[in-house]
Amino acid sequence: MNNKLDKLDREILSLLMEDANMAFTEIGKKLYVSGGTVHVRMKKLRQMGIVKHAHLVVDHTKLGYDIAAFLGIYLNKSSLYEEVAYQLQKIPEIVGAHYTTGNYSIFAKIICRDTKHLRKVLHDKIQKISGIQRTETFISLEESINRPINIIDDE
Repeated sequence: MNNKLDKLDREILSLLMEDANMAFTEIGKKLYVSGGTVHVRMKKLRQMGIVKHAHLVVDHTKLGYDIAAFLGIYLNKSSLYEEVAYQLQKIPEIVGAHYTTGNYSIFAKIICRDTKHLRKVLHDKIQKISGIQRTETFISLEESINRPINIIDDE
């Protein structure tokens, strides 16, 4: 699938990964093509499944959610992954989860208002899911890097 992308596709994606609000006409001006060309390319990228969604990045702390935490989840057995992941999806405070190698079966990111809220989510929601053996929680003090991958210089 990677070989179906040309330089223009990669440049369009790169600009939109930096700013998903950028108008197709503005992208076209930067890349010396028409806005219609950008629109057609984006339609192709969606159909290929490369572009799935556009996300709004929000500063959670300004909305009163001051705790970002990561949770290492140990399962009773790895065959329970799909069921546990399904149950985790129902918890709105969990904003991301990965099936991983290493010590944890699942590594999740949680956003909460404060430590009391975090404790409630851990105790009342996560640790009650059948199949979870135990968890380890890591509170983030500061996010140092959050950026899209560089798809222009990786050739």
